[in-house]
Amino acid sequence: MSNSETTSALITQLRILLGLTHAEIQVAETRVAQARTEAVRRELTENAENGRERAGSIESTIRDLGGVPELVGPFIGRATAGVKAMVEQAQPFDEAVLGDLALEHQLLDRSRYLKALATAGGDQTVATLADRLITAHSATVEWLTTVLAEEALGGPAALRRTPFQAATGAAIRLVNVPVSWSTRSLDRAIDAVRTSPPVLGELISWGAYAGDVTVKTLSASRDAAIATAEKVTRREGADGAADVFRSVRKSSGLLDPTELPIEDFDELNVAQAVSAVKELTEAAQVRDIVAYEEAHKNRHGVVSAAQARLAAIAQEVVGIN
Repeated sequence: MSNSETTSALITQLRILLGLTHAEIQVAETRVAQARTEAVRRELTENAENGRERAGSIESTIRDLGGVPELVGPFIGRATAGVKAMVEQAQPFDEAVLGDLALEHQLLDRSRYLKALATAGGDQTVATLADRLITAHSATVEWLTTVLAEEALGGPAALRRTPFQAATGAAIRLVNVPVSWSTRSLDRAIDAVRTSPPVLGELISWGAYAGDVTVKTLSASRDAAIATAEKVTRREGADGAADVFRSVRKSSGLLDPTELPIEDFDELNVAQAVSAVKELTEAAQVRDIVAYEEAHKNRHGVVSAAQARLAAIAQEVVGIN
């Protein structure tokens, strides 16, 4: 390949990478609102900022090679990401994240191809830029793979479902109930309900705001009814139904403190709770703690630690070091 052909090939790949990077930036900004914890929110915000820096570097490199960045590229990238965000409202959560992962894999693979082209053409500047892109996109691929693994393990994932994703996922699970009903399926269905609460939940929230004692009592009555239903069905030998009610209590953070996987959890301060969370070894244990913590004290440090522990468990499952 001649020098001019190599330069033309580099510019072509850089232009494509620039368009994909603008789409990546828009996706990261869209995901900020779905962050479960402040730490994840900061990470996504930083990802968007880093994406803008990468886009600037790609543009500069194109100009240095004698090319001109496509003026419509950024607009196409943002428009594509905007359409993607709208389409995702009709997709289950895992499908939306798989779409994000596909975008990152395309960025990673093209960055590797760019490095090969630059190395073959002896362009160290472009090769160095490609190395930066490879490092960045490899890290994002690992992060999204971890989010998917967290979702597969029953959550809570680093990203929350949008209300539409929750409703779509719940509908799909209900359709599949006859062939795939399980406690884990119920856990995820309940999470969907918690994400997009029904009229009763809205009524309870309104009652808490307005100080209506009668309406606020509905919440306590509902929780007590679920606990009673579990006891009665268990006593009557209907273990399957009892397991369903217990799953509802677990997912809603309604377990009694004595049922939690961490002894005397309510008595622990943030530092002690964080230390105890790091010792948990099963995703289900982490889920119980997160649900209980979010339903009671909702200490951000504890929730973030639990999320980090679940991420570590998920990474171990999928083989990420």
